[in-house]
Amino acid sequence: MTRTKEQLIIENEGLQSRLKETEEALAAIRGGEVDAIVVPGREGEQVYSISSAETPYRTFIEEMEEGAVTLSGEGLVIYCNQRLAELVNEPIERVIGSYFNRFIVPDDRSEYEKLLIRKKQKINNVLTVSLVNSLYLKLSFHLLPSYLQGDNCILVATDVTEIKREEKKLRELSLLLEQKLGVIQQLRMQLIDKKIDAEVEIKKLKSTNKKLVQEIARHKQLEAGFRQQIEQRKEAL
Repeated sequence: MTRTKEQLIIENEGLQSRLKETEEALAAIRGGEVDAIVVPGREGEQVYSISSAETPYRTFIEEMEEGAVTLSGEGLVIYCNQRLAELVNEPIERVIGSYFNRFIVPDDRSEYEKLLIRKKQKINNVLTVSLVNSLYLKLSFHLLPSYLQGDNCILVATDVTEIKREEKKLRELSLLLEQKLGVIQQLRMQLIDKKIDAEVEIKKLKSTNKKLVQEIARHKQLEAGFRQQIEQRKEAL
């Protein structure tokens, strides 16, 4: 059967359209935008998952006990795992697309912003902040793996609320002990002062007693002299 020119043109356009779809699908697969593909077969459509370097990475992030956030260079939450949503006590869909600093108390935001700016430097990228929901998080900034492009970074958040509470208790106990120690030192100084005063009084008493003994001895001598005089007068009479 001979096909007309119009039929060939239509067929060519169809082939061009299918080729374009195929090229777009391949580009999406190469770019990591596809996690699985559906392939028609004799037994119906079958789903084939596509494994890449990012797949185990995503699995690890989802399963880790710490909260994990992918932040843009400006601190916008691009992605977070379920644990992070639990820590900030909000649904994932409300966390993603918002700025992470809104979960941090105002007093700690400036340090967080500084750390966000210097995250690429080879320095200690760790900071402990207080959240508006009264939790304490230890934040650790990490650059994304080399196969992920952009200025984004990973923020790992560990709940250290219990540690902070214990530290607060220890500080309060230490302050209480310092106060008690101050009271003990004051009492000790008072006892020392009293001891010194007592020693001074004892010295005074000893000095007074010595004078009294001397005075008594003098009186006895005088008494003896008077008696001798009296006896001599009696004899003279």
